[in-house]
Amino acid sequence: MRDLGAGFGYLVKGQRWVAGHGRSLGFGLLPGLVTLVLYVGALIGLACGADDFVGWVTPFADGWSSPWLGLFRGFLTMLVFALGLFLAVISFTAVTLLVGQPFYEKLSADVDRAESGGDAPESGLSLGRELWISARDSLRILVRVACYGVLLFALGFVPVVGQSVIPAIGFCVTGFFLAEELTAVALQRRGMELKSRLTLLRSRRAMTLGFGVPLALAFVVPLVAVFLMPGAVAGATLMVRDLLQENDEEADDAEDAHASVRVPQTP
Repeated sequence: MRDLGAGFGYLVKGQRWVAGHGRSLGFGLLPGLVTLVLYVGALIGLACGADDFVGWVTPFADGWSSPWLGLFRGFLTMLVFALGLFLAVISFTAVTLLVGQPFYEKLSADVDRAESGGDAPESGLSLGRELWISARDSLRILVRVACYGVLLFALGFVPVVGQSVIPAIGFCVTGFFLAEELTAVALQRRGMELKSRLTLLRSRRAMTLGFGVPLALAFVVPLVAVFLMPGAVAGATLMVRDLLQENDEEADDAEDAHASVRVPQTP
């Protein structure tokens, strides 16, 4: 429970950090707004066409009597839209980070400098190379999320469990992968590959969920996602420093430096 609260705490600290740096907040809203317009259009299209899609894939139900036909296809339509929304929440972060890569890299580095007294890890890679790695890793994450989404979609048909436990598991899965996407900004600057990043987050799963699940719930509201994104990147950077115990190392270095200073003895 302590790690769960700590994860949520980093989300709050990140929002406070960008609130105290108005310029960072202002520029950070632009990539989210561009991505939001694209996603709202896609979700509207899905909402308008989901019932036609369900009717196309369930021709065997055409002869069913009322009200069973309407109930069956209505339920499937809701599940299709829920799956689309689930994938949109996950991919929104990935696409927004990709669109705003240069800014979010700088934001994350600024947080590191503020916390470390001026130092920030650098990948040493060109912008083009960083964009390629980010896009490649995001695609890998989206494939994993799609697999989970299909499985949860199928389990949604299970009576009672499908309408209670499965949505909760879905938000946990969403939260975990949201946290991965956001911490990737800071971890890629430290040269950490996707496999190592996932291992790191699983080692502190409760903290990861404490950070990601509230964000996943908030990201269901599109405008909220836009306004929270800069602070989410800042909070993820703060959490990375905790996961890698960088704050402890700096505190130890400061203590060692203090101990090495000899205090003159009074004669």
